[in-house]
Amino acid sequence: MTPENAMTIGRQALEITFMISAPILLSALITGLIVSIFQAATQINEMTLSFIPKLLVMFLVIAISGPWILSVITDYVHRLYTDIPWLAVS
Repeated sequence: MTPENAMTIGRQALEITFMISAPILLSALITGLIVSIFQAATQINEMTLSFIPKLLVMFLVIAISGPWILSVITDYVHRLYTDIPWLAVS
């Protein structure tokens, strides 16, 4: 395996990690922003108030995008395993 192959595999793994985590993290960010605006408007300063909505939204996003996440990971691993003979030759 050449260093270029190793770097390509690592880059693809990072791209897939970012692609998979983006919907979950963005939904948590948006939920936290909405709860923070609500807390600022009502002057409720409770730190634990934003935890439950974020948790519920993240669970909902994982439940909705779970099949897509699983297919992306499965495709990547399948590609990785099918490329093993060509990586060993290089």
